Amino acid sequence: MTERPWLKLYPENIPHTLQYEEMPVQEYLTRSAKTFPDKTAIHFMGKDISYKELYESSLKFANYLKSLGVQKGDRVAIMLPNSPQSVIGYYGILYAGGIVVQTNPLYTERELQYQMKDSGAKIILAMDILYPRIMKVQQETDLENVIITGIKDYLPFPKNLIYPFIQKKQYGFSVKVEHRGMSHLFTEVMKVATPERIEVPFNFEEDLALLQYTGGTTGFPKGVMLTHKNLISNASMCEKWLYKIEKGEETVMGILPLFHVYGMTTVLILSVMQGNKMVLLPKFDVETALKTIDKQKPTIFPGAPTLYIGLLNHPDVSKYDLSSIKACVSGSAPLPVDVQDRFERVTGGKLVEGYGLTETSPITHANFLWDIDRVKGSIGVPWPDTEAAILSMETGEPVPAGEKGEIAIKGPQVMKGYWKRPEDTEMSFRDGWFLTGDIGYMDENGYFYIADRKKDMIIAGGFNIYPREVEEVLYEHDAVMECVVAGVPDPYRGETVKAYIVLKEGATVTEEELNKFCRQHLASFKVPRLYEFRTELPKTAIGKILRRTLIEEEKNKLKEEKVIS
Repeated sequence: MTERPWLKLYPENIPHTLQYEEMPVQEYLTRSAKTFPDKTAIHFMGKDISYKELYESSLKFANYLKSLGVQKGDRVAIMLPNSPQSVIGYYGILYAGGIVVQTNPLYTERELQYQMKDSGAKIILAMDILYPRIMKVQQETDLENVIITGIKDYLPFPKNLIYPFIQKKQYGFSVKVEHRGMSHLFTEVMKVATPERIEVPFNFEEDLALLQYTGGTTGFPKGVMLTHKNLISNASMCEKWLYKIEKGEETVMGILPLFHVYGMTTVLILSVMQGNKMVLLPKFDVETALKTIDKQKPTIFPGAPTLYIGLLNHPDVSKYDLSSIKACVSGSAPLPVDVQDRFERVTGGKLVEGYGLTETSPITHANFLWDIDRVKGSIGVPWPDTEAAILSMETGEPVPAGEKGEIAIKGPQVMKGYWKRPEDTEMSFRDGWFLTGDIGYMDENGYFYIADRKKDMIIAGGFNIYPREVEEVLYEHDAVMECVVAGVPDPYRGETVKAYIVLKEGATVTEEELNKFCRQHLASFKVPRLYEFRTELPKTAIGKILRRTLIEEEKNKLKEEKVIS
């Protein structure tokens, strides 16, 4: 075991190690339904669903899956935005003994076909507007049944009557699906199925609860095998980290997509584990989010930097009451210090940066929320039961404090492996350590810092340049709302530093002014040589900026230039 200096920093409220109840994920819903039967589990666009209703609906869905032939270990996909159906489907699949395959509703036909074929999913629960897309790829997959639902299915009157017209205007078409053959309507499922318990043999250590596909930003997406133990251990760590929150008393803002592992753990699983209320939004619209926070008074708000940036930069943010927010842990991308400071001033709550990966269920590190001041620019310290080390990229051995290397993790939240990819699994581990692919360092107190991903490091003229360092400087400029820095091909330097900038509304700045600003804070070789101003940046569904997409754009430009010349 490596030295763990961070344990000396832990406040007395956070234990160093945890004892886990060896229960499957879905049994926490069973418990909360008994403890808080009438308490609101989900608030969705004006409609409240109690824990008793959520429990019974999940059992109904499980029994319907069983009638369709689902057995233990079968994969069942969910392709939904945040909604009651996504929660019911998730727990219903687990009650039936199935393995959840979370699928991004924004996937193209090609991406959907790849994931369904790779996972071997037999059934998919999906949005009505996605039905044509699914049917186009169905024959190339193992899908035998499609269960269709719509946002309107859980809207209160009269929103449920109005929404189909809004949907048709928004998408340009509407879809009508009949409940027959391989096609099933979720509303009919809830009418005909019974809420009976299904007994399924269970192994806490080995049984998979989830196949969560990686983003595919560095190649084909891989199915990450997460067990019940992985998910329960990480949610339990989160519960201990948030030691001032009270079971059954909190309201959790659910803007992060539940089909992403971060939203799933911190919103879906943790809320149900504690009997708290989830306020779900199907998509991130800044004004809707501000109104919802003002009215529903969430106390916990897991998020990503782009969510907080979007809220802070809305011109009317001061008109909304955000003071109910007590605690936010930001993940999925580096959290600029300026954003952190501004958000805490506006809400009066605490916003700290955390860190994790799909392969670690996902969280491994975070700053302390209370009693100990956060360290700016740091991802914090490892969570209980989590070991972390900085390994030399040359020797694979732990390096001294302050020296950069690859961040490596051990802990009960680390995945079982990659689905049907034993070679990739083997390459991701070294002597029991999971290799994250992220470059960082640890200070003498045990705080960890991210320099960058190995694949994102820029080598320009022989110098190693970490994009995050440059981005932090750019975010300090008053005109910059969002930015990303990437290494783009350069015939002389190999790569050169390019900054893509989105300006705040009404703000103006020139390349020369940004260049001068950067030179005040960075060594000359780190200063961007190129700037590009954009109205928006390419992002994943959880708001993670797709640096690789921008790099590919630059490569394609070069190819076109060569063809023309």
